[in-house]
Amino acid sequence: MNTAPVIRFLDRTTPPHIATLILLAGMSAMVMNMFLPSLPNMTAYYQTDYGLMQLSVGLYLGISAVLQIFIGPVSDRFGRRPVILWGIGIYLIATIGCIFAPTAEIFLVFRMCQAMVAVAMVLSRAAVRDMFDQDQAASMIGYVTMGMAIVPMISPMFGGILDELFGWRANFWALLVLGALVLWLTWADMGETAVKSDKSLTQQFAEYPELLVSPRFWGYSLAASFCSGAFFAYLGGGPFVGSVVFGMSPFWVGIFFGAPAVGYFFGNMFTGLLAQKVGINKLVLIGCLINATGVALSLIIFLLGVGSPLSFFGLMTFVGLGNGLVIPNATAGMLSVRPHLAGTASGLGGAIMIGGGAALSVLAGALLGPDTGAFPLLYIMLATSLSAVVSILMVYRRERRLALQS
Repeated sequence: MNTAPVIRFLDRTTPPHIATLILLAGMSAMVMNMFLPSLPNMTAYYQTDYGLMQLSVGLYLGISAVLQIFIGPVSDRFGRRPVILWGIGIYLIATIGCIFAPTAEIFLVFRMCQAMVAVAMVLSRAAVRDMFDQDQAASMIGYVTMGMAIVPMISPMFGGILDELFGWRANFWALLVLGALVLWLTWADMGETAVKSDKSLTQQFAEYPELLVSPRFWGYSLAASFCSGAFFAYLGGGPFVGSVVFGMSPFWVGIFFGAPAVGYFFGNMFTGLLAQKVGINKLVLIGCLINATGVALSLIIFLLGVGSPLSFFGLMTFVGLGNGLVIPNATAGMLSVRPHLAGTASGLGGAIMIGGGAALSVLAGALLGPDTGAFPLLYIMLATSLSAVVSILMVYRRERRLALQS
């Protein structure tokens, strides 16, 4: 749509208010990282290895990636609203399972089921693209994720505080209550934004090749995946670096861990302000370069032997800033390659991004040890950051070829 849709808050006959979209996206981010400062204490509670409990990040991301392959086509077929409502309902049941899980293995099963909350992240973005054209969608996604950035900025801090005051389960009780509130808000406010497809799910999945053969889709998708891959590796290894390498308490790990979200907030703010003026490709390239610069500086400082919590976590703000520029703009680019497949593109692009993040998160956790310091994590983050730069340059190359052919 080129004209602004009519939106009335708490009126489910109109498209959702931006506040609802922010909270939907923020819920996904909160579930991903609020409990991370508790990982060492959860390891001790279940009397297991840190590597096993750290799988609560990698497995969650992996299942989230698989789900996103299906979320897009299902929502194109049945609509955004019912898929979000069912997804959050399943997430709430899984959260209760996490609270009362008697063993680490059972906890991990319910933790994987919590990944159903991915519907909120995927379909909040698809709803924006339903309502606006490409550049305006990038701007709106930027504002949505700018607000969302506040959540991962503060949730690890509150997670650390809840852990120290009430134990690790308090994090999941908080997630249960907040999830229930978001479910009610979605039911009360979110009107349908998609024009439901009359195609069967088989026909919907048959349209995936239309996206998979598009070089521009792959360029945007890989730029977002590799850039966010640096952050997902940080999710898997950051708590270990804070607690084991630097000997920080859960509270201080929670305080420092939210550093990338500060940069992410401003990156999304700049996207909201500049996307329509500067263009999405240029902002994605700038974001990829900022992301790589922050990781490279952190690695150099550690190689010089002067790495500290302030340098490690502080420079992660560059990673957040880069992601704040890359993700909303690359997402808008992905969704605009084939506008009639916006939900499918959102799900497939998200699956590629989250699936790669799951692998990088597990890899970071596996390679880190008391004797390695932060080096394995920083090398992984640098490699993915540089790959993101190459990916967006592919888009530039493709668009130059198309311009010459026209």
